[in-house]
Amino acid sequence: MKRKASAEWQGSLKDGKGNISTESGVLSQTQYSFGTRFESGIGTNPEELVAAAHAACFSMALSAQLGSAGLVPEKIATTATVTFENRDQGWTVTESHLEVNATIPGATPETFAKLAQDAKAGCPISRLLNTTITMDAKLTT
Repeated sequence: MKRKASAEWQGSLKDGKGNISTESGVLSQTQYSFGTRFESGIGTNPEELVAAAHAACFSMALSAQLGSAGLVPEKIATTATVTFENRDQGWTVTESHLEVNATIPGATPETFAKLAQDAKAGCPISRLLNTTITMDAKLTT
């Protein structure tokens, strides 16, 4: 299974602009820019999209862990906060913090804590954030 998204950028870093689209069409020509990444401009940015992906992935992974334990959640609400810092090597995503609030009938605090840790470790986006990155780069002149 493969999923695709694309981004286009025009212009310089500070004055340029870009758009992001997903194969599903959920994002279509969605604006991003220097202002949306480093200031408070209108649009999205890569770190916000990573945070959304991590929150969604974790919530699904936790639901799967709960199901394996015979538990069905009423609600799992996850917020991921991605930290983006200027380090010696340049701007770097240094952390993704998950804040989870869940309503799970029949779950004990101990069971929930273990299954949440298992979901955090097993979530594909958690593993992605520490992965090999491959690339094919072509220059059109």
